[in-house]
Parts: sequence; C-alpha cells; structure tokens
Amino acid sequence: METAYNDKIVRQFTIMTVFWGVVGMAVGVFIAAQLLIPALNFDISWLTYSRLRPLHTNGVIFAFGGTALIGTSYYVVQRTCGVPLFAPRLASFTFWGWMLALVLAVITLPLGITQSKEYAELEWPIDLLIAAVWIAYGIVFFGTIVKRKEKHIYVANWFYGAFIITIAVLHIFNNLVVPVSLWKSYPIYAGAVDAMVQWWYGHNAVGFFLTTSFLGMMYYFVPKQAQRPIYSYRLSIVHFWALISVYMWAGPHHLHYTALPDWAQSLGMVFSLILLAPSWGGMINGMMTMSGAWHKLRTDPILKFLIVALSFYGMATFEGPMMSIKTVNALSHYTDWTIGHVHAGALGWVGFITIGSLYYLIPRLYGRTEMYSTRAVELHFWISTIGVVLYIAAMWIAGVMQGLMWREVNPDGTLTYAFIESIKATYPYYAVRLLGGLLYLSGMVIMAWNTWKTARMAPAQATRQEDLALAQTA
Repeated sequence: METAYNDKIVRQFTIMTVFWGVVGMAVGVFIAAQLLIPALNFDISWLTYSRLRPLHTNGVIFAFGGTALIGTSYYVVQRTCGVPLFAPRLASFTFWGWMLALVLAVITLPLGITQSKEYAELEWPIDLLIAAVWIAYGIVFFGTIVKRKEKHIYVANWFYGAFIITIAVLHIFNNLVVPVSLWKSYPIYAGAVDAMVQWWYGHNAVGFFLTTSFLGMMYYFVPKQAQRPIYSYRLSIVHFWALISVYMWAGPHHLHYTALPDWAQSLGMVFSLILLAPSWGGMINGMMTMSGAWHKLRTDPILKFLIVALSFYGMATFEGPMMSIKTVNALSHYTDWTIGHVHAGALGWVGFITIGSLYYLIPRLYGRTEMYSTRAVELHFWISTIGVVLYIAAMWIAGVMQGLMWREVNPDGTLTYAFIESIKATYPYYAVRLLGGLLYLSGMVIMAWNTWKTARMAPAQATRQEDLALAQTA
C-alpha cells in the first residue's frame, strides 16, 4: 500500500521559494544599480541603500534559502522515513508563521526598524515569532524521524537535523535583548563580547543555514537526479561530524585586527583552515556520485545546476579559509573581494543547488514527469552561470585593487590614494556586477514562468519514484 505523503505543505513552500527568489534578487539588483546611480533612492528614506541592503540579505538567505530548506526537508524526511509528516497542523503553522515573519521583515527593514546586526537585523517581536516557528519546525521534523518505518536514518536527515538544532541555539542566544518599546531593544552583551557573539552567530548562519543544510539537499537530490547511489556513505558521515564539530569555532576570523583578544582571532583562523578538509569531503562525495553518469550532463540541465553548485561550493570553501589567514585578511577585509566571496557561495552554491532541487521537485509535486519547458531550464542555467561569473569576477578584481590602493603609501608615510579615488576606480566593476545580477534575476523570472506553466499543465500519468532506495543502498 502506497504511503500518502503530505505534499500540500511542500508545494506551498516550493512556490513561495520561487516567489521570494525573484523578490530577493530584484532588491539586490536595485541596490546594485544605486551604487552606480545614487539618485535611484529618489530621496526617499525607505529606498536608501542602507535600508534595502538588509532587506536583500534577509530576502535571499531567509526568505529564498530558508523557505527552500523547510520545504525540501519536509519532502525528503517523508520519503526517506516512509511516513507522512508528524503533526500536520503544526507543519501548516510553520508555513504561515514563516511567511508572516518574512512579510514583517519586508515592512520593518525599509522603515529603519533594525537591531543593526548582520543577518540578525529583525527586532524582538519578529525574533520571538521566528523562534516559535523554528521550534515547531523541529518538532515536525524530528517527530517524523521518530515515527519512521525505516530503521536507517538517511544522511540527508543528519544534515537537516543539525541545521535545525544549531540555528535554534544561534538565533535564541544572539537575540537575547532588553526590549524598551515595541520596536526597539538593546542587546544584553556589550563591546567586544557583543561582537564575538554576533560573529559566532553570523558565521554559523553561513556554516549551518547556508552550508550544512544545503548539503542535506545535495545528498538527496544529486543521487536522485543522477540515478546513482552516493559515492561513499562512510565519507558522508565522517565529513558530517567533522563539519559540525569544526564550523562552530570559525567565527572570530571576521574580527581580525579588532579589539577581540589576539588568541581568539588566531583560534578562529586555525579552525577555518581545518574546515577545508570536511568541506571538500562533501564536495568530492557529491561530484563522485556522478561516476558512470557524467554523460547525462549533456542533456540534463537539472544535473548541470546541481554539479555546478558543487563546483562553486568547493571554490567558496577554499576561498573562505584562505581569506581567514591574517595576512590575506589584511588585504581582503572591508573590500569587495569579500562581496565576491559571499556571492560565489550564495548565488553559485546556495542558489544553484536550490534551483536544481526545485526543478526536480516541482513536476513531481504536480503529478508531471518533467518541467513544462526543459529548454527554459537550459536557458536559465546558462544565463545564471554567466551572471554569477561576471558578478564574482568583477568583485574579485575590484576587491584586490581596493586593498592594494588602501595600503599604498608614499615615501613620507602618507597615503598614496584618497579613499574617493578607490571608489572612482571601482565604478566600472559596479557596472559589471549590475549586469551579472540582472542576468541572474532574469533566470529567476524564467523559472517563475516555467513553474507557473508546469503547475497549470494537465496531470501526466507519472509513476512515483522509489525514494526509499537511497536509504536502502547505504
């Protein structure tokens, strides 16, 4: 007897992922245009770069990425456990509660209501709502695992589970504040301690919200689309424990040459360098899953998204540890090199692995065998790939140039270049970045159209995939 999975909730999260993807990227393109043409803020406070930049980061990380993670984890945990979701009403609360939190973010951030903390700008009432939603999410996810029919817990669920637990701890402790009004609060931490807690949270938002979690996505959708078992199940477990053990300690590398104690800065650097090994373990495991199936890349644009995502993951997780080295960081910090690095991970790794996974999911959620237009998926891939390359190359070049200009001194010890001269020299690269962002946004619009057409197609007589096969091959 076939199990009746709860796919309604997965459909809701999937559709909203595409929606928030378009919104988040559109805001990013708009503020990139403002760096070229500052008058685009129209002298309206809530359209200024400083108000919209946190809206862009929250929109891409939490609205696009977070919605994708919750939706795909609900899909994966049901299939690999062989049971429908635990507490379906609670699952429904996670969707509506998460959407409410995102809408509140869209309203409050442009109004300047913010804690002024990177990736943690939202004020305390929204933080409380997020905490409630996240706890409910954990209950649904782990409750489903507890009632599973399969004895084995597939590795994708290990990664999703670690992400759920860690983000709850990070969110709660970084947002411990004293409210003084409905939309204003002050953190309980002060000075260097506040900075340390913030980057313990901030870097692990990268490590667990944007890395560990999406590896869970990778470990399910890459073998499913390639129709190959994971290359090494043992390696997946080893790199899981190595990754979650080491990542937690890497945050201080964001605070080199600050008031943070020097030993803490060095500790963050060392753990960042160690991270290269488990990170590449995951990347290699995903790549080697394609053994015997590389020929499929010629005709399968979904696989192209997934494998190129792994390539960007490998590149970004090499670049990150390198930039944590103090001597390299002295050149890169505060420059657009950091922006290039972040977007190599966000657009290349997070964006591509999400897009590829959704292209696998969407037709199956609507009873189809494939997307409405495979050619549109192919077009999306190439437009987005060119966009990412233009974006990160422009920021790499601009960043190194800025770092070299800022450290250049005359024989008498005075600075060779005024700061405004570095801005002027960067200007052409901002134009290239805008072009790259426009291309990436165009790809998201193509995906939205393709998703809409797929959902409206007449249902096909598609057979359900044997999803438990993944766990059984482990």
